Amino acid sequence: MNHNAPLPPASPRPLRHLSRTGGHRVLTAAQLRSHGVSPAETTEQCRPGGPWQQILPGVFLLHPGPPTSEERLHAVLLYAAREVPPPTGVPVQPDPAAGDRPQGPAYQAAMITGLAALTLHGFTAAPPLPSLERIDVLVPRLRRLRSTGCAHVIRTASLPAPVQATGVPVAPVPRALADAVAGMTDAGAVRRLLSEAVRAGHCEPAAVVRELNDAKLLSRPHVVDAVDSLLAEGRSIAEARLYRMVSEHGLPDPVWNVDLRLPGGPHLGGLDAYWPEQAVAIELDTRAPRRGHRQDDDATWSEYARKREHLERLGITVVYITPKKLRDAAEQQAAVVRTALMASGDRDPAAYVVVLPR
Repeated sequence: MNHNAPLPPASPRPLRHLSRTGGHRVLTAAQLRSHGVSPAETTEQCRPGGPWQQILPGVFLLHPGPPTSEERLHAVLLYAAREVPPPTGVPVQPDPAAGDRPQGPAYQAAMITGLAALTLHGFTAAPPLPSLERIDVLVPRLRRLRSTGCAHVIRTASLPAPVQATGVPVAPVPRALADAVAGMTDAGAVRRLLSEAVRAGHCEPAAVVRELNDAKLLSRPHVVDAVDSLLAEGRSIAEARLYRMVSEHGLPDPVWNVDLRLPGGPHLGGLDAYWPEQAVAIELDTRAPRRGHRQDDDATWSEYARKREHLERLGITVVYITPKKLRDAAEQQAAVVRTALMASGDRDPAAYVVVLPR
């Protein structure tokens, strides 16, 4: 053979190599074309009884038989995000657990939400993935995409930053909860999901209520009832964290859950903790928007501000702490309280107030 003779064209790789790759066996038509598979060949592979199947429009499963839960998730994401450039400002952190699973730019245009996302977040009150007939997927509002098969499309004006769960981009817990609750009528199931979100430390009640408010779900009686339980449980958890912060960080014991009054005068307000000798108080800030009225939230904040100003005019230092800060930065919050207690000696004596159990 003449060494100068041109080499014959390489033979195309057999189609079965795609089904034997170690990664996902779910590909879009565009991905198949990048592997050298023509639309005609794809159609031939997906004939009745063939080795492949179309699981969603433009998305193919490279084996016969039912897809796994993981394959359904990735099929939905590929369907929702195919041929879409990544949006700006929506970072997706790489997940070492993802291995060779697809995490490219297309995935940044969509994320799993609703019950499937809650299951991936580890909610025990959410159903297992195989039992879900549909998988909610969150996409930008301007996408021209319809729900089909197991893919249920939910549009939003602004995509939240996704969280990686088992290699899959999912909506943050508050948003996933709102999307799940939007399709639920079982009051008990709604209450269990909201309760677990707070009890298991996934998020704070205020974040959940804010998303439910934005989704206009607070007009539904069964959701309102669940939110009332959520806020009560969230406050109980926050109070337990406050007790723990005082104990673990060596603060002197306060009097707990008290009302203050001027002698023979008006009620000054309730406080979660109070140090009478130092005239320092703690109040948990558990505000949350309700029933879609922004003015209600503003009015509540104005009430907080008036109360604080009144107490501080009497020489009482008020430290407001949110449940989230108690959860994530208890040591810093303890330092703030300790500083206020130590500074009490440098202030003029506070007015005399009556301390009553709340």
